[in-house]
Amino acid sequence: MPDLPDRTDRVAPLSRAAPPSRPIGPTLLIDQVIADLDRIVARAIAENDRIGYFAALYRRVTIKVKEGIETPGFFADPERMDGLDFAFASRYLEALRRWQGGEAPTEAWAVAFRATRSIRPVILQQLALGINAHINLDLGIAAARTAPGREVGGLQEDLLRINQILSALVRMVEEQIGSLSPKFGWLARLAGKEGVRAVEFSLGVARDESWRFATELAPLDLAAQEPAIDRRDRETAWLARKVLHPGPLLDLVAMSVRIWETKDVRRIVEVLSAIDRPVTEMATPAALEALSRGR
Repeated sequence: MPDLPDRTDRVAPLSRAAPPSRPIGPTLLIDQVIADLDRIVARAIAENDRIGYFAALYRRVTIKVKEGIETPGFFADPERMDGLDFAFASRYLEALRRWQGGEAPTEAWAVAFRATRSIRPVILQQLALGINAHINLDLGIAAARTAPGREVGGLQEDLLRINQILSALVRMVEEQIGSLSPKFGWLARLAGKEGVRAVEFSLGVARDESWRFATELAPLDLAAQEPAIDRRDRETAWLARKVLHPGPLLDLVAMSVRIWETKDVRRIVEVLSAIDRPVTEMATPAALEALSRGR
């Protein structure tokens, strides 16, 4: 990745205060996250807002994580995972609150949210922008804040499970997108096997990099984390711009795909909101072993 110059027009940083500590009770913290995502998706459907594309996918991921929390033995520490999911989701929810309130979120989220106002990005690009900001930037921060210092080492296996859930859902979404974007298969073929489809453009790298970032932040106090977070935000925003403009050939292909893709925002959000198979079938031991080896 090239050196990234400092910008004088940088957006204001997202508040980096640690999320509030809440006791685990009969209602999990993740239930609050799902309720918030339900409202975001419902509003997006009512208002034909592309904000709902990533929110719908993220809601599906969160529901599957909740299933994992409630399945004995799925996560190493279900209570800690509930707290991690809350901290992780809080970064997205706060970024969206700032954007919709006229404030500036992190730069990576600003690129993603700004793209929802345009018809130019295809569905897969819209989803990739949200995944980029949330995994490449937010996940490492949430992990380091949930398990500071040496405690972060205990999160690695559970983070692999989250990434496996996301990867499985992305593959399912790609299958569903055929009904929304008839030329999507053409785009995937031209991108090539090594590209591994548009939305999965960075999942393998993002998984490794988010873990590296978490271990970089975990030993630091909040003030010392800020320069690393600022740098990471700039890098993640740079990747987002590459997703939007991958190069002349893929720009041309995306334009062709866009012509045939449905423009019915409500229908797209509804399709992306569909629930699918049980979480235990999505993160099997074999799948986790393959993921941990980068396959």
